[in-house]
Amino acid sequence: MVFARTCSVAVTGVEGVVVEVQADLEPGVAAFTLVGLVDKSLSEARDRVRSAVVNSGVPWPQKKLTVALSPASLPKAGSGFDLAVACAVLAAAEQVEPTAVAELVLVGELGLDGRVRPVHGVLPAVLAAVEAGCRRVVVAEANATEASLVPGVSVLGVRSLRQLVAVLTDSEVPEEPVTGGPDVSSVLPPGAAAGLCSSAVGSERRPDLSEVAGQRTARRALEIAAAGRHHLFLKGTPGAGKTMLAERLPGLLPALTRQEALEVTAVHSVSGTLPDGRPLLDRPPYCAPHHSASMAALVGGGSGLPRPGAVSLAHHGVLFLDEAAEMSGRVLDALRQPLESGQVVIARSAGVVRLPARLLLAMAANPCPCGRHGSASGGCECTPHTVRRYRARLSGPLMDRVDLRVPVEPVGRAELLSAGPGESTATVAARVVAARERAAARYADRPWRVNGAVPGHELRSHWPPAPGALTRAEQDMDRGLLTARGLDRVLRVAWTVADLAGHDRPTASDMDAALSLRSGVVRGAGLVGSLP
Repeated sequence: MVFARTCSVAVTGVEGVVVEVQADLEPGVAAFTLVGLVDKSLSEARDRVRSAVVNSGVPWPQKKLTVALSPASLPKAGSGFDLAVACAVLAAAEQVEPTAVAELVLVGELGLDGRVRPVHGVLPAVLAAVEAGCRRVVVAEANATEASLVPGVSVLGVRSLRQLVAVLTDSEVPEEPVTGGPDVSSVLPPGAAAGLCSSAVGSERRPDLSEVAGQRTARRALEIAAAGRHHLFLKGTPGAGKTMLAERLPGLLPALTRQEALEVTAVHSVSGTLPDGRPLLDRPPYCAPHHSASMAALVGGGSGLPRPGAVSLAHHGVLFLDEAAEMSGRVLDALRQPLESGQVVIARSAGVVRLPARLLLAMAANPCPCGRHGSASGGCECTPHTVRRYRARLSGPLMDRVDLRVPVEPVGRAELLSAGPGESTATVAARVVAARERAAARYADRPWRVNGAVPGHELRSHWPPAPGALTRAEQDMDRGLLTARGLDRVLRVAWTVADLAGHDRPTASDMDAALSLRSGVVRGAGLVGSLP
């Protein structure tokens, strides 16, 4: 046999494409050629594969060897093709039966001693293999649990090339010791550090809302944001509790569905931020990058094909930007597209990548550089020009996409020391789940499940509010205080307020509450009178 084939997967962004790995042996001077638009790390597979095969006790074919990765027009990167290349070569050299590897999908990196090392992106790779009709996958033993999350596929986890050859030749499988060494998750690709160091993978114990003293309006805003997935902006003096409130927002979100969990896990698998012992992330992620984060760290990027950034690591979860006014305006404005479309589209010379970014954005900022502008204690030394320039860092188009804008006032001494514990996260989360169930039932035959995702024209056409409820909003539009996008977002928030209050459709008080949360000016009964 001089020709053999097997399969592997190329992961671009968070999507995989099945790649056919072909090996051909011809008489001639011994040489190893690897073709198929490969990058530097993959071209080095020639040396890794040759050493791994020889050190596994299998003779290396002394012929002209050509290995092609098809489709040739698809860029391929990374070391995850090593195992497939080695098996294709062994099959062409008749060291293993070619039919035994022809229907396999192999993903794994080879060490020089023949060990099979884990790689990033195994979950999206296996998902792509199943969609392509493949049913047998071989991965590193450390990746086997992650690969097994995909239903309808048989997964074999191996520690070494020797073990795989024994399985393919129906021989006795040798015992391989579990060797130490750096874990694959400790070596992150560019841009992934922002998500990892900001609790993107979550934690076992989340802060509880009962620890927050006072802040009734801000607490209600958190509940509404979680129930409808509405973007939130908290503004207040230092120490008022903005960060404390935002850190408790993920705990109010319902647990991820199976499909959502797979999507979130796929992103973190590609980024290498999956926690040890937790191959499936079933809780909404929380990502809080530092205010000095770059464009690539926030929305994705890096050399070659872009990697997921913080907005993708927060997919189906919360992205919290603390000290938002200290961030680069250019970086912040890059959020405008994902906030509208739920995805990031990044074009590079190597190709175009679409990354998921359906998230809940929470921002916090001080009113001025010193943080004391407008406070009851006074003491602000900033000039009016300085204050205006500081606030202008949050552009109008970005803020127009933020549904809830809540002033966070400092808690007084009496309220802080004498008040008993407020409602717990579990109590508020139960109301959030009930509100989301009402919304999901309303949109049962539509592709949306939360109010924050429903287009405004759909709400106006199919689910209008009560008669007369839009009067104040129409007046604000006439006076130029509310844009068309702003009206749609106010209507979405009003539906969430109505769902939390148990109303069949938004009333005038629900609309007043939504307008109050967007403008910061109390309308009618306002927020306090609109919720139980």
